[in-house]
Amino acid sequence: MTQAKQYLKRAYRLNELINSNVQELQDLKQLSLSISAIDYSKERVQEGNSSNDAKFVNLISKIIELEKVINEDVDRFVNLKIQIRDTISAVENPDEQVLLRYRYINFMTWEQICDKMNVSLRTVHRIHSTALKNVKIPN
Repeated sequence: MTQAKQYLKRAYRLNELINSNVQELQDLKQLSLSISAIDYSKERVQEGNSSNDAKFVNLISKIIELEKVINEDVDRFVNLKIQIRDTISAVENPDEQVLLRYRYINFMTWEQICDKMNVSLRTVHRIHSTALKNVKIPN
């Protein structure tokens, strides 16, 4: 894989990581709702935190930490997309620019790009190959 392609694919990978973390966050929130409630009708032998309290506090702590990670990743993602958009904008050929934007900013499939550009898959791959050669990776 070329350096240009690796550089451009970073946003997609980071987006997938964010989506994975968001799914994990939803799972943790769902789990926090399923922790059994305290039965106050029973006598409490021991004062202090029950195991349910500890589980709930631990889950909330994990949720808060994961939300922080997601927010940091989203900030990185936005900045990375701006960098990639600027890099793509520096490519002179408009067809190459459009194709690179569709693929690496909008995360379209090859087939979707074919439909949008009204060209064959072979033509899309040819334009893509040429476009990658024309990408100047920033330092």
